[in-house]
Amino acid sequence: MSRPLVVALAGNPNSGKTSLFNALTGARQHVGNYPGVTVEKREGRCRHGVREITFVDLPGAYSLTAYSPEELAARHFLIEERPDVVVDVVDASNLERNLYLAVQLMELGAPLVLAFNMSDRARARGIEFDLARLSELLGVPIIQTVGHQGRGLRELLESIAAVADHPARRPPRRFEYDAELNDAVDALERRLAERADLARRYNARWLALKLLENDAEAQKLANEPAILEEVRRRAREIERIRGMPPEQVIADHRYGFISGACQEAVHATTEIRHTMSDTIDSIVTHRALGLPIFLGLMYAVFLLTFTLGEPPMAWIERGVEALGARVNGFWPAGSASPLRSLLVDGIIAGVGGVLVFLPNILLLFLAIAFLEDTGYMARAAFLMDRLMHKIGLHGKSFIPMLIGFGCTVPGIMATRVLETRRDRLTTMLVLPLMSCGARLPIYMLIIPAFFPERWRAPILWIIYLVGIGLAIGLARLLRATVFRGESMPFVMELPPYHMPTWRGMLRHMWMRGGLYIRKAGTLILGISIVMWALTSYPKLDRFPDGLSGAARQAEGLAHTAAGRIGQAIEPVLRPLGFDWRIGTAMIGAFAAKEVFVAQLGIVYSVGSDEENVEPLREALARHYTPLTGFCIMLFMLIAMPCMATFAVVGRESGSWKWAVLQSGSLTILAYVITGLVYQGGRLLGIGL
Repeated sequence: MSRPLVVALAGNPNSGKTSLFNALTGARQHVGNYPGVTVEKREGRCRHGVREITFVDLPGAYSLTAYSPEELAARHFLIEERPDVVVDVVDASNLERNLYLAVQLMELGAPLVLAFNMSDRARARGIEFDLARLSELLGVPIIQTVGHQGRGLRELLESIAAVADHPARRPPRRFEYDAELNDAVDALERRLAERADLARRYNARWLALKLLENDAEAQKLANEPAILEEVRRRAREIERIRGMPPEQVIADHRYGFISGACQEAVHATTEIRHTMSDTIDSIVTHRALGLPIFLGLMYAVFLLTFTLGEPPMAWIERGVEALGARVNGFWPAGSASPLRSLLVDGIIAGVGGVLVFLPNILLLFLAIAFLEDTGYMARAAFLMDRLMHKIGLHGKSFIPMLIGFGCTVPGIMATRVLETRRDRLTTMLVLPLMSCGARLPIYMLIIPAFFPERWRAPILWIIYLVGIGLAIGLARLLRATVFRGESMPFVMELPPYHMPTWRGMLRHMWMRGGLYIRKAGTLILGISIVMWALTSYPKLDRFPDGLSGAARQAEGLAHTAAGRIGQAIEPVLRPLGFDWRIGTAMIGAFAAKEVFVAQLGIVYSVGSDEENVEPLREALARHYTPLTGFCIMLFMLIAMPCMATFAVVGRESGSWKWAVLQSGSLTILAYVITGLVYQGGRLLGIGL
């Protein structure tokens, strides 16, 4: 005989819970009081097959934060008595308000079944549910019932038995919050887990949330000065950053989760949570207006980023040049000191090349932080969700890809918004195909050198479209092979709009900017030293007579390790239309893509500064065809990403094998596609 079960019926007042209780238990009921409080306790029994089930009809409650004796009695029973299953009776015609209690029960970790009661009333109001989708998103079974008519009772009893017999098969979804709140909850959870008296009886994460919500009963349970002081400190920090107390931040996250789930799986709902937010959403998520509004905002973000970033970039450039000149002045003019060359040409030039882009990156992160903290970026991801699903990704993958057009490194870091490792890795591996700003100097050099003015914009447009198209195709391939499997359902959280604080935006900007400096900057320092050594040694002691200074520089480069590597790989590059000079420049591009232009300038005895750009273009046009020029851009778009991206992928993915796989596979893909384009162009007898 199956073991008897104790099932708690929870729900908001007026959700039809009592009608459902009466329909389930009939006349087999009795009434008493909960111990210690004058709150009515109703129990009843029914049989399901050979199993006896005792139902406890809990007092109606809107929340598990105890504001009344009824809510306190309901919470006490759930925590202390630990029923086998909790059935949350939800008024299906007033869904979003009723699901707030369900979210808290999920946070508690209760074995949960949702009974969508009054489903007839919901249908009469024109509300349609995708129950399978909603159940998948919430991680709990959902049964439609009409309590006063006794409809859905058999399905409800079967679901109760299934959850009771297999509680681990489908645990309720674990919630994640924003960075500050997550840090606070995780820290308090660890502190509470160390208390054996609490760990045995309570869910430590739930108790940590209750402490941050300033719950009086939770404070009594965790009555330890050190813990309560940490709660106060964390709460003050969250309020300084977010401009609101933690309980409001937590509530916003819960309502955002509920709103996102309802957007995915509930149609024609008349439920209004936040009138202002819903009014704005009717415009910014509109099928026709949503995308143009988003594109306009993104254009404004990038325009603001590069317009405001240009002056500080120029200041940093001048500062790096002045520092290099100052250090250079420590040695006599014409000195061939290796230490001078290492400091000036290697370290200062290499690290300075990274720091020059810091203002743009900080401004971009500040703008993104503003859009995120207002709640708009969640809507942008919601807009793109349908398209991203078609290529096997979630809508949130769109945000890192968008950032990747500015710089791949922060784009890789932004994949942290994705909940599953499968989606994170897929997005990371295809992100370098979003043509980053570091490739623009290459395009700006090649396109005017080979193409007439009327073709320049279309060629640039084609290059960007090729990258986007390859990213889509590669993502679909990865999800069909390496990361095969069903996508985990996500709720695209749609929090209510609010004005962010400067403290919060600056904190988010600096957290991301600091990661860029530490992860990319330190790596560039190391690779700059390596590239300096490769392009400086071995030195050529004797030069042919009659060579100018620039020509001697090019001859010396051909003799160095980098030059010899370029000549060694020339046979491999020849099917792509490339010679050893292009190969040598590509070696430098592994450190940073824009180094390709400077390396070409040295190879052709031409500096890469502005006054000499035209002669370099003329030199390229004399040596190569437009087909080769297009293939250079194509190869530099697809081939292995820069060293900073390589390092960040290795660290963010948790395994260097993914960085190696990404660099190797993209380089092979670049070789194959570029070779096909070049050889196809030659066979057709066109120079593009």
